[in-house]
Amino acid sequence: MNLYSEYYVSEKCERFVNKIWCLDNSIGETTIENKLLLPNGCFNLAIVSGNCIEVHTSKKKYEMNEGFYFCSQMTNKVLVNIQPKTKVTIIQLQAWTLSMFPNYDLSDFSDSIIKINQTDLPFKGEIELELNSSISKLLNSINAYFEELDTAYPSKNIIEKICEIIKLSNEEITVSEIGKKLDVSQRLLQIKFKTATGLTIKKYIQILRFRKSVDQMVNPDLEKLSLTDVALYNKYFDQSHFIKKFKDVTKITPKMFNSDLYFLSEKR
Repeated sequence: MNLYSEYYVSEKCERFVNKIWCLDNSIGETTIENKLLLPNGCFNLAIVSGNCIEVHTSKKKYEMNEGFYFCSQMTNKVLVNIQPKTKVTIIQLQAWTLSMFPNYDLSDFSDSIIKINQTDLPFKGEIELELNSSISKLLNSINAYFEELDTAYPSKNIIEKICEIIKLSNEEITVSEIGKKLDVSQRLLQIKFKTATGLTIKKYIQILRFRKSVDQMVNPDLEKLSLTDVALYNKYFDQSHFIKKFKDVTKITPKMFNSDLYFLSEKR
């Protein structure tokens, strides 16, 4: 049994959904304890099957029993304990996806989790909660819904455009520069982005830069880089600046980082 696994959506669906990932202790006899997750600039819809998963964010502890949960943007590491006979299937949404639904105001919602009803999910059809539920059925439902959304909204809204500009600039851009590219005031950009994501644009850029740094540190296909190389490649001022920002998220230094303690993305 793979405790961590990833599944990928269709090309059109990827505009709104990054991937689906699973934490599977469904045949386990003991609790998987003290595993860690890192912020990545995405939202997560979690489907808990079986017993319970315990999640500690920087704000509070959540006991997530069987059901559906909406997980906000995270800004710090998250600790999870997965009870035996428990599986968590997570739909990872792009940062701009919820901006397609303007009735959501997420300005004050970060590092938090709320339980939701299945009727609150946008996907059509029943989503199974059984431990042996089919991932292919879930993929089909998600692909169908978001491919239809892609067709209905071919033009990118302002939140998607902001994220695209940040990605194309390799996270080396200021809010002022984004405003000039979009011909929108910095204040309006900040208000719209925080309403849609719960993050400031600056914090979002910091999270993406941090994750890119972690990927470089743990990628076995890359020649081992010094902390100075990682820092400079990812546009930190110097090694000290990188270490400070790394500790802000993980509470440890990069040299103390042990990737075996974390659930990290698989290389595609």
